[in-house]
Amino acid sequence: MTSPSPPLPGALAGLAPLLDHYGYLAVALLVLLDNCGIPVPGQTILVLASVYAGTGHLDFTAVLLIAAAAATLGNSLGYLIGHTGGRAFVHRWGRYVLLTPARMERADGFFARHGGKVVAVARFVDGLRQYNGIIAGTTEMPWRRFALFNLLGAALWTAVWGTFGYVAGANIGTVYRTAIRYQLWFAVGLGLLVAAFLLRQVLRYRRRRGEGTGASAETGESCEPDESDESEDSSEGD
Repeated sequence: MTSPSPPLPGALAGLAPLLDHYGYLAVALLVLLDNCGIPVPGQTILVLASVYAGTGHLDFTAVLLIAAAAATLGNSLGYLIGHTGGRAFVHRWGRYVLLTPARMERADGFFARHGGKVVAVARFVDGLRQYNGIIAGTTEMPWRRFALFNLLGAALWTAVWGTFGYVAGANIGTVYRTAIRYQLWFAVGLGLLVAAFLLRQVLRYRRRRGEGTGASAETGESCEPDESDESEDSSEGD
């Protein structure tokens, strides 16, 4: 006999009927959509399914495997969307959202250096979880590299939030509110780090451009003919 489900807070309570009726299918569908650019509560359904598993209503291993597979597939679909249509979209509409060719080139460079880390941790941040696959595809991140970090990120995200829900069990209300609060601080901290990194990149770019301008000016001055030399040459000719 399974124990009764604990009282559920916030969004968890709203998703309970969906999970009651469709079980693993609800987990697979919402997690997949949440990871391919559609903002649905995929992370919340993962936590709720894990709570259900903790009370004996679902199999915990099955929840983790289904969620990890759906997250991997969803992000892969996002990559395919970005890879096939992202560049054309940027070229046509990018200027309307301040995404100039120069900025796109810098984004390409950033993903070439740090794309793996972004894909691995993006699922822990709302917004990045939905769109990191599309961004990776648009910036033409190599597929094999993307696939490796996509799988790693899916496994980490599923393990962390699945274990959180499973262990929380009857205390899910208190633990869930605490986790949401700390997730907000995590997102703020990550945003500050990204802003600091971008500011550093802008300052370095401006410094390089200033050095290049100075070097060009010096080169231009050195190329100007020396009037004293010309006068000496003319006097010698006389």
